[in-house]
Amino acid sequence: MTANAVQQLITDNQGLVRSLAKRIHRTLPSYVEMDDLVAYGQMGLAEAAKAFDASRGHQFSTFAYYRIRGAIYDGLGKMNWFNRAQYEQAREQALASDVLATEADAQSEPTDSVREEVRWLKRATSTLGVVYLMAQSSEEENAAANVVDEKAEAPPEVMARRELHEKLHALVDSLAPEAATLIKAIYFEGLTIQDAGERIGVSKAWASRLHAKTLEQLARALRRAGE
Repeated sequence: MTANAVQQLITDNQGLVRSLAKRIHRTLPSYVEMDDLVAYGQMGLAEAAKAFDASRGHQFSTFAYYRIRGAIYDGLGKMNWFNRAQYEQAREQALASDVLATEADAQSEPTDSVREEVRWLKRATSTLGVVYLMAQSSEEENAAANVVDEKAEAPPEVMARRELHEKLHALVDSLAPEAATLIKAIYFEGLTIQDAGERIGVSKAWASRLHAKTLEQLARALRRAGE
């Protein structure tokens, strides 16, 4: 795609950036500036415009949606005036957006088949469930470090969550080295997908694909373990 074509996509989709920024802004504390969200969204739009391949038949707005959304949440996660809970929520939303963008892009071509759409939705939902579990596992580890009485008996639901998280950690340890390093860097060390990708020597796009593929693998393993 030529530089002029990329710039035209960016120009034509300013409304999408502002719409997403406005929607997210409504959910945030009043001290967060709308202009900051728009600036983060512009970065996602530019990235989407450069990566877009019109020959695959996708609508650009669909292709760009989750990349813009993810870039906004990525930016929010770097705001040092957020409290821990807000930071974790922003990170979780950014990771979920990256997964959805990668899953949507993985479809070789758009389809009108309801069966295919349902299949994609089930796969994406299952993968997003692992994003949530991984994020919660990391948060609970941080919380556990501050527990004073480690001998206190935990409620049954807490014990069940711990068992699930232990199972998830064991599954991560059993992954191929490259995938395990990426997942641990993102969820246990708090790195962005781009920074985690640099650690294993791959681009952000490749890291995003490996991230989504590995989460799908973990989702399947968890389903088998629960059968």
